[in-house]
Amino acid sequence: MRIFSGSKKRKEELILVFNIGSSSVGGALFWTQNSGSLEIPKIIFSINEPIPILEKVDLDQFLSLTIKTLQIVAQKIYEARLGAPAKIFCVLSSPWHISQTRIISFKKNTPFTFTEKLADDLIQKEIKIFKEQHLKQYGSSIRAFELKNIKTILNGYETSRPLGQKAKELEIAIFVSISGEQVLKKIEEAIMKYFHFEQIKFSSFTMALFTTTRDLKTLKENFLLIDINGELTDIFIIKKGIPRESISFPLGQNFLTREVASLLHTSLNEANSLISLFKDGQAEEKLNKKLNPLMSKLKTEWLKNFQNSLANLTHDISIPATIYLVINENLADFFTEIIKTEQFNQYTLTESKFEVVFLDTKLLNGLAVFAQSAIREPSLIVDAVYINRFLIYPFNAGRI
Repeated sequence: MRIFSGSKKRKEELILVFNIGSSSVGGALFWTQNSGSLEIPKIIFSINEPIPILEKVDLDQFLSLTIKTLQIVAQKIYEARLGAPAKIFCVLSSPWHISQTRIISFKKNTPFTFTEKLADDLIQKEIKIFKEQHLKQYGSSIRAFELKNIKTILNGYETSRPLGQKAKELEIAIFVSISGEQVLKKIEEAIMKYFHFEQIKFSSFTMALFTTTRDLKTLKENFLLIDINGELTDIFIIKKGIPRESISFPLGQNFLTREVASLLHTSLNEANSLISLFKDGQAEEKLNKKLNPLMSKLKTEWLKNFQNSLANLTHDISIPATIYLVINENLADFFTEIIKTEQFNQYTLTESKFEVVFLDTKLLNGLAVFAQSAIREPSLIVDAVYINRFLIYPFNAGRI
C-alpha cells in the first residue's frame, strides 16, 4: 500500500472500464494518452444498458438484474473486437459500496519518525474499524477496495512529503471505500466470462466524480456533489477542495416511476411515459389533473428527505451554494427546480442562493476525445478521465 511514494509515467494502454450504478451499467474502451501535452483519454467504444426497474426493491433480485446487465455490456464490448485491454476497472456507485473520509490521529510525548510502516499500521487499524462498523450490512466478508490519502499533517502543518520527518503529532485524512466480498466476486465472475484477468481493479464513482469535477476550471473550492441515481440520492460535501462528509437517502429516479405506477395503476413503462409527458408539458388536461397533485406530493417527499439529509450533514459547517448535479438528462430540469425552491433555502444554512450545475457532456467537453462508435455518456467520461490520470501519474494512485 504505497500511498506515500512515487513512480514514472507509463506507456499508452488500452483500458476497459465498467460503470456499475443502480439504474444502468456502462462500459467503455479507451486509450490512455500521455504524448506531449495531450493527457486526455481517447474513448474508442462505449455503451450504456439500463437495469430493469423492479416494482418493489429486493436486494438479491436487484443484484441479479445488475449482474445480468453487466454481462450484456461485457459481451457487446467483447464482440466489438477492438483489442484486448491491458487493464480492467470497475467503478461502483451506490448501493454497491460505502465510502467515507476517515481521520487518523497519533500523538507521542517524544518525537517519532514518520515511516511508511507507521502509516500503514495506523491505516490498517482504521480500515478494520470502518469494516466493523458495517458488519451488519455486509456480514463478516468485507473488502476494502479503495484507499486515497487526502492530506497528512505533522505538528499542525500539512505536508506532501512526510516520509522521514520527525514529529510529536500526526494526522492523516484518508478516503476509504468498502463493499461486500460476495458482490465484488459476482462482478468479477461476470466480467471474466468474456475477459480473463487475474485482477480487476475497483474504484468508487464518488472518488472519480470528485477528482474530475474538482479539476474543472470553473469549479469553486467549496461545493456539493449530488448524484441522483436509480435507487438512491447521494450527497457529498466538499470543503477547501477535499471531501468532508457524505450522506444518502433511498429516493432516486425510480421512486417517481414506482409511485406513479402504483397510484395510477399502470405499468412501470407506462408510468415513465406519463412522467415524460407531464414534465415536457405535453400531457392532456385530464391526465394533468391526475398528475399535478401526485407529482407535487412526490416533489415534497423527495425535498423533505433532501432537507433532512443536509441538516444531518451540516454540523459545524455551512452548506456550499454551488451544486454539481449528476442525473439522467431527461430529469435534470425537474430536480433542479426542486432544489432551487425557496422552501428549501428557508430550512438550510447556505452560503448564498443555490447555483445548480448539471454535469453533462457540455460541461465535460474537452476532457476526452471520441471515436465515431463511442457514445458521450457523462459517467463514462468521468471514469475514463479519472483512470487516465491515475495511470499516467501513478504517484497519484494513493493521493488526491
